[in-house]
Amino acid sequence: MEIRLAQPSSGLDWNAYVAATPGGTFYHLHEWADINRQSFGHEAFMLEGVRDGRVAGVLPLTLVTSLPFGRILCSLPFVNYAGPCSEDAGASKALATEATELARRHNARYLELRCAAPLDTDLAVSTRKISMTIGLTADPDQIWNAYSSKHRTNIRRSYKNELAVTSGSLDLLDVFYAVMEQSWRDLGTPLYARSYFERILRTFPDQTRIFVCRRREEPVAVAFNGYFGDTVEGMWAGGTAAARGLQANYVLYWEMLQDACRRGFKHYHLGRSTADSGAEDFKRKWNAESRQLYWYTYRPDGQPPAELNVDNPKFRLAIAAWRKLPMWATRFLGPMISRGIP
Repeated sequence: MEIRLAQPSSGLDWNAYVAATPGGTFYHLHEWADINRQSFGHEAFMLEGVRDGRVAGVLPLTLVTSLPFGRILCSLPFVNYAGPCSEDAGASKALATEATELARRHNARYLELRCAAPLDTDLAVSTRKISMTIGLTADPDQIWNAYSSKHRTNIRRSYKNELAVTSGSLDLLDVFYAVMEQSWRDLGTPLYARSYFERILRTFPDQTRIFVCRRREEPVAVAFNGYFGDTVEGMWAGGTAAARGLQANYVLYWEMLQDACRRGFKHYHLGRSTADSGAEDFKRKWNAESRQLYWYTYRPDGQPPAELNVDNPKFRLAIAAWRKLPMWATRFLGPMISRGIP
């Protein structure tokens, strides 16, 4: 099999292959190369595996460069996953092998392949992350009736807090971003620049949507979703300090699930979670099924895999300090830091 870099003009063919191949997702689409390049200045490498003159697999890679963390080659940074998308295990292995060569040639600190299925490879793998997905039906009542009585009661109770949900696109970006700034600051996590989300909305106008949950006129919880094939991708979500007391996520998620059912989607992917976490527990209430994710890493220097995640004890002090910063400080520093954290 020949592995080559896809031509910039091959986006339509690339996307057609992704749409026709099992395992192809919203995150595999060709446009993410330009989004990451224009938003952060990161170089993209769009690998194609060619067999008998036709494409047999694709792998989008982005080289994330920052002073604190060095050069990280990732598929795909800032989103849930995007490992090799191919027609067979042999093509995936060839793409992964070429990715390790790219990491060496470009002096990357390490390579990270975020995969939704295992690879036939000797690369080190982490299984800390899981994916959780809800099966959808055309009739939302079927999903409602399958919930436990306690979960249905929690949803009904949350509606009594005068909560209502609206959805849109660029018209809700400012509201979405304002809530996310508060939410991620409280979590101790730097937030991407507003322009990143705007670029995604403008690039995928028919495949993205923002949801806002308000109490009266006050936004308390938000979500940003992507849509591809028969699947809804829950990409980002956040809430204000008031959201938990109001149980706003119960209303927000139930409204988003009903919307997805009525629009004909079959699966609602709730994003990745750390196994045995509070986030996993909340998602299970919606009858979400878990699936193992496989994050493969390779370090050209032969050192152990890096642990660039919020659960690493090395980052506890930084997270605690970030939570205490005023909003003006996190608003200024966040985009500069987050661009280097894949």
